[in-house]
Amino acid sequence: MAEKNSVNKPKAVVLLSGGLDSLTCLAIAQAEGYEVYALSFDYQQRHASELAAARRIVEKMRPAAHQIMAVDLRSWGGSALTSDAIDVPKNRSIDPTEVPVTYVPARNLIFLSLATAYAEVLGARDIFIGVNSVDYSGYPDCRSAFINAFAEAARLGTCACDENWRFNIHTPLQKLSKAEIIRRGIELNVDYSLSVSCYQADSEGRACGVCDSCTLRKAGFAAAGVQDPTCYRK
Repeated sequence: MAEKNSVNKPKAVVLLSGGLDSLTCLAIAQAEGYEVYALSFDYQQRHASELAAARRIVEKMRPAAHQIMAVDLRSWGGSALTSDAIDVPKNRSIDPTEVPVTYVPARNLIFLSLATAYAEVLGARDIFIGVNSVDYSGYPDCRSAFINAFAEAARLGTCACDENWRFNIHTPLQKLSKAEIIRRGIELNVDYSLSVSCYQADSEGRACGVCDSCTLRKAGFAAAGVQDPTCYRK
């Protein structure tokens, strides 16, 4: 845990999608005493309403800075989130051993690489990402093995290698169920109505209620015994 010092807080880059998990992750980083630099990505995703959610979160939680970086992953598609030719699955039984069509190839590898560059410029040694390998859709870039390997690659590919230090890739939600994540957020007074998790939310941010992300989110609130503040389309 970082030392809480209002004058010399350690800096941390926090990946902020605008979804439930990244919002919780940002709250945890702030609670642990970091000066947070939020980083979001406009990758031409189908669920661009998440970016509007990220802006709302930043306005409410006031990190030190917020960057939205454009990375066009739609130019080659390959995912239901970056190609209109692939439908978002609905009302399916989620099997975390299968990689679904909503997986965006190497997305977290790309995002963490850019976050590492940003952190190096800032002089930050800490990066937070809200990956989870309990209640999730089976994405390979959410697993501990990937995070551990990336941390070593980040060390070897930056000045950290020659200066004998390493980046700390924080994954505080890695082993938590969705219900446990929500309970942790409630402890930190997180306002989950600010977030959007739906893979196909409309222009007003209303969730579909039937995609994998909505299914996990609804089940999480139910299991946590917390009222779901999500606005769903009728």
